[in-house]
Amino acid sequence: MTACTGAPGPGPSASTPATATDAPVTFNFGTGADPAGLDPALVSDTESYRVTRQVLEGLVTIDPVTGAPAPSLATSWKALDDGLAYQFKLRKGVTFQDGTAFDAKAVCTNFERWYTLPKATRGDGAGTMFKQVFREFSDQGKDSLYDSCTVDGSQEVTLRLKMRLTGFLQALTLPAFAISSPAALEKGTANTLNQTFSGNKVSKYALHPVGTGPFTFTSSGPGTVTMTANPKYWGEKGQIHKLVFTTYEEPETRLAALEDGTLDGFDPVTPSNFDKLVKAGKQVLQRDPFSVVYVGINQAIPIMKDAKVREAVAAGIDKTTLVTDFFIAGTATTAQFIPPKLSGFNNAVAGIPFDPVKAKALLKSSSYKGQELKFYYPTNATRTYLPTPEKVYAEIARELTAIGFNIKPVPIAWNDGYINAVTSPGDHALSLMGWNGSYADPDNFVGPLFGAANGELGLQDPQLVSKITRARSMPNGPDRVVAYDAINKLIATTVPAVPLAFPISAIALSDKVASYPLSPVLNEVFNKVTLSDSAK
Repeated sequence: MTACTGAPGPGPSASTPATATDAPVTFNFGTGADPAGLDPALVSDTESYRVTRQVLEGLVTIDPVTGAPAPSLATSWKALDDGLAYQFKLRKGVTFQDGTAFDAKAVCTNFERWYTLPKATRGDGAGTMFKQVFREFSDQGKDSLYDSCTVDGSQEVTLRLKMRLTGFLQALTLPAFAISSPAALEKGTANTLNQTFSGNKVSKYALHPVGTGPFTFTSSGPGTVTMTANPKYWGEKGQIHKLVFTTYEEPETRLAALEDGTLDGFDPVTPSNFDKLVKAGKQVLQRDPFSVVYVGINQAIPIMKDAKVREAVAAGIDKTTLVTDFFIAGTATTAQFIPPKLSGFNNAVAGIPFDPVKAKALLKSSSYKGQELKFYYPTNATRTYLPTPEKVYAEIARELTAIGFNIKPVPIAWNDGYINAVTSPGDHALSLMGWNGSYADPDNFVGPLFGAANGELGLQDPQLVSKITRARSMPNGPDRVVAYDAINKLIATTVPAVPLAFPISAIALSDKVASYPLSPVLNEVFNKVTLSDSAK
C-alpha cells in the first residue's frame, strides 16, 4: 500500500463477483473467541472487527489485488496543502440500515465523535485506533494530528491534519474508522457505557451497530452473532442471506463442527488440526503472514526497567522451538516487529539470540534478586497470531524459569477481559500478546506499541517516540526506509518487548464454498464469498 514497498496481496482463493441467489442461504462460520464489543471505535480485537466489517464501511477500503486504498463510501479523493488535508467525494444514494441518509454531515459527526470521546468512555484511549493513528483526543488537542472535518457539500467532505501523515489513507481502511449512523449513535447513547457485552462495559449502540454495509446486524447472544443481508445495499449483495458467527473456544470442537456440517468454515486453524483437515480433504487456505506475536515487558514494574533483566528475558526464549512446536509450518521467527513486506524491515537486525548461558549471566549481573514476576497469558481462545496460547506460555515460562526467573502464571480467559487486563496499567511484568497488521504501513506495527506511553509496556522512551513521530510524517522514499530501519534497531537494542514470530494463519472451509476473500489484513467481507453450485 505504501509506494516504497510491496503490499500484501490477495489470498490464494480471492473472491470473484457474486450475484444474489433466489433460495435463502445461511452461512455458519466458527470463530475462536467472542467479540469484545460491536462499536468499532472502541475495540481493537479481530473478532469484533470480523463482525463490524460486515455491518459498517469506511470512506475507503482495501483493493484485494493491489492492497492499495480503494473507493468505498468515498468514490474519489485528492490531497491538498502538501498532505495536510484530503478532500473526499462521497457515494450518492447510500442509506444507513436504519433508513437515514449517508452524507458529508454523517462523516463529520463520526470523526468529531472520535476526536471528542470523553475519558469516561475511552479510558486512556491507548486501545483505540483513533489514538494510535492520530495520537491524541480533543482534550489534548495540541498533540493530536487530527484537526477538523468540514462539510463542503452534501456529498463532499474535507479532513484536515495538523501534521502530514504518510499512511493516512491506509489508516482510514481500518474498521475503527467505519461510519456509523448518527441517528443510531444518538439513540444508542454511544458514549455511555452502561451495558455489558462479553464481560466488557459497552454502550447500547455497541449491542446493535448500524452502518451501510452488506449485512444488517440482527442479534447476539453468548457465543453467537447473527446478521442478515442488507436488501438496500449499494454494492454487490452476494449469495449469503443469513450470516452466523459462532464461538468455539476449543480447536477440536471447531473441527468436529466442520466435519459434521454444522459449520461452513472456521478461523483460525491450529497446528493440531491442520493435518487432519488436509487428510480429510477439506479446504485450508493460508494467509500471507502479516502479524507478530510477542512477549510484552512492563517497565512500570520497577525491576523491568533494568535493561539487563529485559535482555535476559530475550536471551532466555527459544523462538525456534516455539515456532516448530506451536505454529503452522512456514511461520518464521523474528527479531523485529515490522514484517518483511514493509519498509524498515532489515535482515541485519538480529536482536538478542537464544543463549541460556548468556541469559543466566545477564540475570546474575542485574538488579534482579528473585522477585516474583507475574506473567499474564490468555486462555480459552485461539487467535490468528496465537493458535495455542496456553502451550506457548508454558514453554516460555519453562525456559525463563530455567535461567533463574521466578515466574507466577496469571491465566485470564480471553472473554473475561484479557486485552483490557494487559493493555491497562497493572501488575503484569510479562504478557503474551500479538498484533495483526491492519494496513501496510510500518507505523501500524510500531506506532501503537511504542509511539506513545501505554499501560501494556509502561514505556517512557522519548527518543523512540520522537523517531516514530518523525518517520510517520515523512514522504515515502529511501529516507523513510532508513528512519524505520533505525527504529527497528533501537527497539531491538532497548528490548521494550520481545518479538517472537510472524505467524501464518489459516482458515478451513467446507465444500459449500467455491471461493473466499482471503486477506492478510483480515478484510474479509462475506458478500464476497461465492458458493458452489450445489450450495445455492
